[in-house]
Amino acid sequence: MGRLLAIDYGSKRTGIAITDELQLIASGLTTVRTFELISFLKNYFTAEQVDLVIIGEPKQKDGTHSHIEIEISKFIIKLTEVFPNLIIKRMDERFTSKMAFQTMIDSGLKKKQRQNKALIDEISATIILQDYLYNKK
Repeated sequence: MGRLLAIDYGSKRTGIAITDELQLIASGLTTVRTFELISFLKNYFTAEQVDLVIIGEPKQKDGTHSHIEIEISKFIIKLTEVFPNLIIKRMDERFTSKMAFQTMIDSGLKKKQRQNKALIDEISATIILQDYLYNKK
């Protein structure tokens, strides 16, 4: 059984989370610069078996897509060109950044540490993945 990988796509940075091989536990993996994302995934998919990629679907409070959805759609097209057999699912990511920030507060991180936007992106990807794992049951 392979891992599940979640992506919190951003214009500048992209947070990535991964499950264990049994697909039970979601953990933050890293944050990469978005222009390096395909290259990072090529290397990662060579080293690890990934069964499914979950990409966050940013929506407004009213359910309409966020402005970044255009960039995400282009990324998904590129991803399927590079990895034609890859299974991709989307997951609503509303409020994940706020939840990630609250998680940082709850974890006792100092104010300076909470300003680390890369960490927020990684935690957001982990929340997306946890939501997917919870809802797939």
